[in-house]
Amino acid sequence: MVQRSGDERRDHERIRQFGEEAEVSVIVVGLPISLDGSEGPAARMTREEIARLAKVVAVPIETFDERLTTVSAERDLQAQHVRGQARRRVVDKVAASVMLQAWLDAQRRGGSAQQS
Repeated sequence: MVQRSGDERRDHERIRQFGEEAEVSVIVVGLPISLDGSEGPAARMTREEIARLAKVVAVPIETFDERLTTVSAERDLQAQHVRGQARRRVVDKVAASVMLQAWLDAQRRGGSAQQS
């Protein structure tokens, strides 16, 4: 996960470098779909940024529904008795790992996890 710096170009370059160093074959990006299944402004902005990122990286970019990943992450952290500020510092990272695990599970089942 790359922490945003406020400079999209620099962030995309960091993603490219990380991908090359880690020899990734695909980049998975969470798509913020509304609870009713529609794509609102956040999802549209995400897709626009993905289009810009695709010009920088040499591997495919797939989106995956990130609905409820933060809720799941919060529950996991609460179950581990992580409290308050400590939980707020890591919840996005845990949510990203929840989403990535769901994507991997979908790949193992042979179904297409791609939602792009």
